[in-house]
Amino acid sequence: QVQLVESGGGLVQPGGSLRLSCATSGFLTDPDFYVIGWFRQAPGKEREGVSCISSRDGNEYYEDSVKGRFTIARDNAKNTVYLQMNSLKPDGTAVYYCAARWQGTGQAMCTAQLNIPFWGKGTLVTVSS
Repeated sequence: QVQLVESGGGLVQPGGSLRLSCATSGFLTDPDFYVIGWFRQAPGKEREGVSCISSRDGNEYYEDSVKGRFTIARDNAKNTVYLQMNSLKPDGTAVYYCAARWQGTGQAMCTAQLNIPFWGKGTLVTVSS
């Protein structure tokens, strides 16, 4: 059974940093090809894909507004995926979700958000002074 559990959210001042973690079970140890990533939903807004990465080639996708500030990384030994967020802005306030699916590309998963069967419950990030 696949499980995704996010952690690392909290309150941070504008310009600050946070690192989110997504602990996985029953997934990253599977040799099948998978894609895993981070999504966020701000109050009153639609969910958007922030960053996704594929296991096949390590190709990374980033939403335009976070390029150069956010970094996605995998630690297969720890079955964990991270999202390092630097230079946070108030519009980064949202619930951040970890999600995964079999096959596809990081860009397709993050932009189309289709056929994603595995989701965590989310962790709240608040960027405010």
